[in-house]
Amino acid sequence: MSTAGQVIRCKAAVAWESGKPLSIEEVEVAPPQKDEVRIKILFTSLCHTDVYFWDAKGQNPLFPRILGHEAGGIVESVGEGVTDLKPGDHVLPIFTGECKECPHCLSEESNMCDLLRINTDRVGMINDGKSRFSINGKPIYHFLGTSTFSEYTVVHVGQVAKINPHAPLDKVCVLSCGMSTGFGATVNVAKPKKGQSVAIFGLGAVGLAAAEGARVSGASRIIGIDLNPSRFEQAKKFGVTDFVNPKDYNKPVQEVIVEMTGGGVDRSVECTGSIQAMISAFECVHDGWGVAVLVGVPNKDDAFKTHPVNLLNEKTLKGTFFGNYKPRSDIPAVVEKYMNKELELDKFITHTVPFSEINKAFELMLAGEGLRCVIRMDT
Repeated sequence: MSTAGQVIRCKAAVAWESGKPLSIEEVEVAPPQKDEVRIKILFTSLCHTDVYFWDAKGQNPLFPRILGHEAGGIVESVGEGVTDLKPGDHVLPIFTGECKECPHCLSEESNMCDLLRINTDRVGMINDGKSRFSINGKPIYHFLGTSTFSEYTVVHVGQVAKINPHAPLDKVCVLSCGMSTGFGATVNVAKPKKGQSVAIFGLGAVGLAAAEGARVSGASRIIGIDLNPSRFEQAKKFGVTDFVNPKDYNKPVQEVIVEMTGGGVDRSVECTGSIQAMISAFECVHDGWGVAVLVGVPNKDDAFKTHPVNLLNEKTLKGTFFGNYKPRSDIPAVVEKYMNKELELDKFITHTVPFSEINKAFELMLAGEGLRCVIRMDT
């Protein structure tokens, strides 16, 4: 019995207002329109960005909304004009896209697609601005073009990575956001050479993915910097060799790291969003060849201040978005790295809950427990 072309009624976790627990509702999911695909979500995981927009303190409060953007599923049906995906394909929906036609997509250096780059305020589909979700005829807003906290969702084809059908979706779903962001920041942007030292600021899921990138690259020393010492034990599994808690010192942490390393680290990756950590990450790299990469998202009024002589002394400051991966072109190969055991993912997944208990995932993240909580949709 094909559901293609029909409205699908299914369960979704709806955020009705900021900071209130999600509510499991029956929603109607319209068929995909031009350049869209409808996906049956099998596994989704909670990322800090979902919590940030659910809480909506520093954001435009846009409700009711179906959050979620880290997920894996199977294509149920495709809209007009979709040629590279078909029903049954295994896919990862991704919060940013790749139209394959704009100057960014045609550039080998960029993944910041003009059409589909992340837009946190967009609440409908690009094609017609409308939502594909409704309850009793009233629209429910989309989130990041993915809205994966639903048994079915509709996504623009440019935001869908087709992956190896043998890859376990309950593991590789975490590559659709956080793990790729951190891992790619190290391997694609910082690019440490074998035997070099790397400092990682912030040992949450993204920071540990950056550490995993350093481990895979053959770094000899990986220094983890975090204000929470309880994170240090877990970080050893990700190759972190040294730990620094800035609270233990009465001088700036960059000075501590420069002393520890006899002149500074070769590479640093900042995964906190704290402006002070960003400055420390830059100032702790070695002159002549050091590279610092910023990953964390700052507050809107932040300003980066450093003495220009740091740049004249041949330290490099870079930024990255989604680990510099193009979603459709590059993410399938990252999944293959996992399949070939070149990259470990299982250690990032510390909890799993059924869809009916999705609010438990929020509670765990708000309590700072674990790394990734995977939500099983089949219950």
